[in-house]
Order: sequence, then C-alpha cells, then structure tokens
Amino acid sequence: MEIFYQDKTYNCSFELAVDMFGGKWKGLVLWNLNNGVMRNGELKRAIPKITQKMLTQTLRDLETHKLITRKVYQVVPPKVEYTITDEAKKLIPILQSIQDWGDYMVSNLTHNASAFEQ
Repeated sequence: MEIFYQDKTYNCSFELAVDMFGGKWKGLVLWNLNNGVMRNGELKRAIPKITQKMLTQTLRDLETHKLITRKVYQVVPPKVEYTITDEAKKLIPILQSIQDWGDYMVSNLTHNASAFEQ
C-alpha cells in the first residue's frame, strides 16, 4: 500500500514514521522539548554537537510534520519558542524505550570492557 504525504511516496507507515522523526537529531530535539518550551539557544546548549544549520533544518522538518509548534513573538530582538505537539508526545514512550535500551547497552558494554581488562 503506497502512502502519499507532503509530495512524497512511502511504501508503508513505518517508512513514513521514520522519515518524520528518525535521524540523528530529530529524536534528541523532541526528547529535550518534552521537558517544556525551549528557545533555539536553549536547544543548542542542550544538544551541543548539533550545528546551528542542522538545528534550524531539524526544527523546520519537525514543524512541517506537525511534531513541534513554533511561536514567534513580535519583539526586538526576535524571540521564538518551540513546543512539542500532542502528536509528538505519543513518541515519548518510544524515545524512553530507546533511552532505556541505551542505558542497558552502556552498562553491558562497561561490564564487557572490564572483563577484557582483567
């Protein structure tokens, strides 16, 4: 079954979902926004390895897919805030599972590394 969404064709809903929130940075941005409203600079500090260009692109992609909202305040200097949407909040248990798996892998890798050192 083909799925058409935003000028793209997907072979299944999994492929669509991965395109919407997959990749190196989208999950991290959503994970951080789950803690509350954040501005661009706050996100940059929370994810220090992301470049400004990539953060901007990631935020635009997430907004396009309606996973975050962007609120612009008409002040000088410009103020923009990002918030996770209800649709994206449904991803948080999945991201939490990934975090839990990562914790498991860290402890497993640490345990295995110490076994080799002896």
